Amino acid sequence: MLETRRYEEPSDFCVFHFFDDNLMRLRQNILIFVLFINASSVISQTHDVHVQIAQAAIDQVGVTTHYAPGYTRIPYPMGDIQLESGVCSDVIIRAFRSIRVDLQKNVHEDMKNHFHVYPNIWGMKKPDSNIDHRRVPNLMKYFQRQGKEMPLHSEYKPGDIVAWRLKNGLHHIGIVSLKKVPHQTRYYIVHNIGAGAQEEDVLYSYTVIGHYRW
Repeated sequence: MLETRRYEEPSDFCVFHFFDDNLMRLRQNILIFVLFINASSVISQTHDVHVQIAQAAIDQVGVTTHYAPGYTRIPYPMGDIQLESGVCSDVIIRAFRSIRVDLQKNVHEDMKNHFHVYPNIWGMKKPDSNIDHRRVPNLMKYFQRQGKEMPLHSEYKPGDIVAWRLKNGLHHIGIVSLKKVPHQTRYYIVHNIGAGAQEEDVLYSYTVIGHYRW
């Protein structure tokens, strides 16, 4: 009996050890699967954000039909001028509200705390929530400070923000659209350079000075 017990006890131990190993492997596989699903979800959500930004820009075409560069007092936060009017920066501001990002509020709060790092082009002594977020250099600085800056010559994807310097020295900004230019690898741009929001092939029509991805 003693020999039999010595023989059975290791056998029982091996059986339990076998099940423990398999249970551990099962748990590891489940954990890997859950992490994979979560990672895929994050990637999908990130992709959806960029598509949302691009689509929200496209939706402004035919709605914003005028160019209105004047100073206007607007509510805060979530303030805006009338949708049929705007400037190039309003395309970006309105598109970002589709993903619940209020650039008026975000830029204003960042400028309140770090006013000295923003461009001092207009002789401002303090932030102004009516206009600061509608100025291209301020948007560029804000996106840079949020770590959203991309290399100028990297691939431009839908939802990306592009900033240019025009031949007259002024700044301009727009959003990469969802649709590619026929027979080309580049996408159309949604922007407002004077005739309201338009979807046009202008990515390389001006000097690119900024590339950002939210």
